[in-house]
Amino acid sequence: MFGSTLAEWQGSGDREERWRARLSIPGAHDLVALLDGLPVGMVSGVPGEEAGNVELISMWVNPRARGQGVGDYLIQEVERWGTERGATTLRLSVMPDNHKAAALYERHGFTDTGEPDDLLPDGVGRERVMAKSLAVV
Repeated sequence: MFGSTLAEWQGSGDREERWRARLSIPGAHDLVALLDGLPVGMVSGVPGEEAGNVELISMWVNPRARGQGVGDYLIQEVERWGTERGATTLRLSVMPDNHKAAALYERHGFTDTGEPDDLLPDGVGRERVMAKSLAVV
């Protein structure tokens, strides 16, 4: 459910500094999901560029753990974190051909914003931007 693929983060680009930078965004809420004591998923919630927004980034669920509620749990935890921060909108980007991830997000109330996101490596396609309103507490 990344905007990039695991293959793009492996090989010559797979450096500890790159991963540490991704996990050291100021104000981020980084989560790892465990199932039977083993890590099977991860996600980060990060402050958004606009006031009142937070973003869900870097979500991944191990294929062996899919269909067991791990993705649901990760999304709900980022929503809870965002609400506690006083955010009113949770945003994310998803690859346009990742229909299973988009369906998961839609089940959680995300809708397509219609906004253009960054260009994909092919120079033509763009990630799909989705958002949902968060409850005000």
